[in-house]
Amino acid sequence: MKKIAIIFRRAPHGSASGREGLDLALLSASFEQEVSLIFTDEGVLTLLKQQPELIGCKDYIATLGALPLYDIDTVLVCKQSLQELGLGRTELVIPATICDNEQIRQTLLDADEVMVF
Repeated sequence: MKKIAIIFRRAPHGSASGREGLDLALLSASFEQEVSLIFTDEGVLTLLKQQPELIGCKDYIATLGALPLYDIDTVLVCKQSLQELGLGRTELVIPATICDNEQIRQTLLDADEVMVF
């Protein structure tokens, strides 16, 4: 089984990268790959309650609720990024582990493949 780490660095709307990263995560997990999701920089905004239809976007963020169905258990959120954006754990729409750069680094070292969106 391959270990795949997917890093979300961009804000959730304005490009298709977040949706593509999430699609890749679900597809990989459906083929029994071990998938870890890492949210950093503006990518942490993906984990906030949103109303994308107000800006003419589809609500792919709701798909995050399906992560447990695909056995995607490792969801890491960069503590520093949350602090820089003035956000906290209570604002996240799914359970996630708030971690420092060292834990993210270790997850990346353990991965067979790393993809950035």
